[in-house]
Amino acid sequence: MTAALSAHELIARHRSTLDQALEAIRTRAYWSPHPEHPKAYGENGSLDAAAGKAAFDALLGSRLDLGQPGTDDWVGGEQSPYGVDLGVTYPHADLDVLLPAMKAGQRAWRDAGAEQRAVVCLEILKRISDRTHEFAHAVMHTSGQAFMMAFQAGGPHAQDRGLEAVAYAYVEQVRTPDNAEWTKPQGKRDPLAMNKQFTPVPRGIALMIGCNTFPTWNGYPGLFASLATGNAVLVKPHPRAVLPLALTVQVAREVLAETGFDPNLVALAAERPGEGIAKTLALRPEIRIIDYTGSTEFGDWLETNARQAQVYTEKAGVNTVVVHSTSDYKGMLANLAFSLSLYSGQMCTTPQNLLVPREGISTDQGPKSYDEVVADLAKSVDGLLGDDARANALLGAIVNPDVKARLEAAAGLGEVALASREITNPDFPGAVVRTPVIVKLDGAKPDDEAAYMSECFGPVSFAVAVDSAADAAELLRRTVREKGAMTVGAYTTDPEVERAVQEVCLEEAAQLSLNLTGGVYVNQTAAFSDFHGSGGNPAASAALCDGAFVANRFRVVEVRRDA
Repeated sequence: MTAALSAHELIARHRSTLDQALEAIRTRAYWSPHPEHPKAYGENGSLDAAAGKAAFDALLGSRLDLGQPGTDDWVGGEQSPYGVDLGVTYPHADLDVLLPAMKAGQRAWRDAGAEQRAVVCLEILKRISDRTHEFAHAVMHTSGQAFMMAFQAGGPHAQDRGLEAVAYAYVEQVRTPDNAEWTKPQGKRDPLAMNKQFTPVPRGIALMIGCNTFPTWNGYPGLFASLATGNAVLVKPHPRAVLPLALTVQVAREVLAETGFDPNLVALAAERPGEGIAKTLALRPEIRIIDYTGSTEFGDWLETNARQAQVYTEKAGVNTVVVHSTSDYKGMLANLAFSLSLYSGQMCTTPQNLLVPREGISTDQGPKSYDEVVADLAKSVDGLLGDDARANALLGAIVNPDVKARLEAAAGLGEVALASREITNPDFPGAVVRTPVIVKLDGAKPDDEAAYMSECFGPVSFAVAVDSAADAAELLRRTVREKGAMTVGAYTTDPEVERAVQEVCLEEAAQLSLNLTGGVYVNQTAAFSDFHGSGGNPAASAALCDGAFVANRFRVVEVRRDA
């Protein structure tokens, strides 16, 4: 295969970006090569807003032919949460043909080395970045995110996470030198001398099982971590969110072919309605790595049954905020209101349980009772979402009927402090848009515990009355230990309470945000700086991203010879 782009050209083009990423993960300072603002696109080959929308519109009703081997059918059926029938069809694969074809290219990909694999991955990310406007519409109309969130989270933030994974992969692979001269003195005898060669070798084919809500943001870390460490990657999208990942596969295959590698190193596994191929794929002996984001039930099944593979899961948890005291009551309420509302709470990081002392909290506006805190939070959410245009821009659309059913059922679990209301989206009349519900529960009542100790994914939050800060810390500990948590938040002006909450999070391995009152929210994380999940509690078996996320995707094989 003739390469249109040489290794030298790619290194010259992307090595500086890789070096900046390596420095960013070392310092944990802010950095991103991917612009967040839509107006930044339109030059140097990137699509502007109009061209990106036109490119997306041209996809509707089309057949996305990826040129994969083993295609035996064409499948599709995505229905946008905004009421649009996408009508795109994708190749359905005969696995007995596709998987051997994917494996065939791994030798050359392995022998290319860590640096060349990294810059090929960066070229893939650059071309995805150039099409950010097109990808944003694809994410919006498969996930239900509002456009600006789909643009940022599905575009530059997802690309950042992919690049972050490449940087960690590179670091771990070059930790061991390619060659070493080994000499051991033997006293009066000649020394023992050996030449030792060390090669990172891939585990095999990696399976990336995508999610409905954040197909690129959650998908790119595993995809690029596996690819950068020498593995072929089979992308199995969620059946309701195929398009963004199919486009990703398309770009990856183009770049691999242009750089002289086998395009079958990256392939798509789309499925027929109800086929459920994730379980079949997960147990195939060729699959040696699995990345999964989704329900706890299926994540647990993968961890238990896919014994031949290294499994990385991001499942679910019960995210908790301890509300003890604050020096900025207005800022606390505004921050919480935004966190509860963003993308209709359809984030694995959205707070669910707000633990508030039943005797109330101290604030800069004087003492506030439990009832006042909950009522004021409800007013803050109402104020944030009172304008329908702004509400649509924040809430997006309900991604599937299960979320809507949970939202409607939540009102029967306790006293409703904030009722959910329906909002019409004038641009998309078929969209299901709902504001959050807040339900008051009592932490001392066993009947209420069943509600707040279960994950209720979507725009549902429970204001749980607790007896004291110590009880809040203990309930937090039990929640994280038994159910897991992707995020924990706390508001307190008391150093002892802060230490107690921090100690719980350190012991139970949960990421903690303290006293957020500005423009940073508990349910947002920044690539190159924040860790998403910890891998240390039941919510996830891995963190995005750290060394542990990439290091076991390859093994180092040694060849030694007498010098």
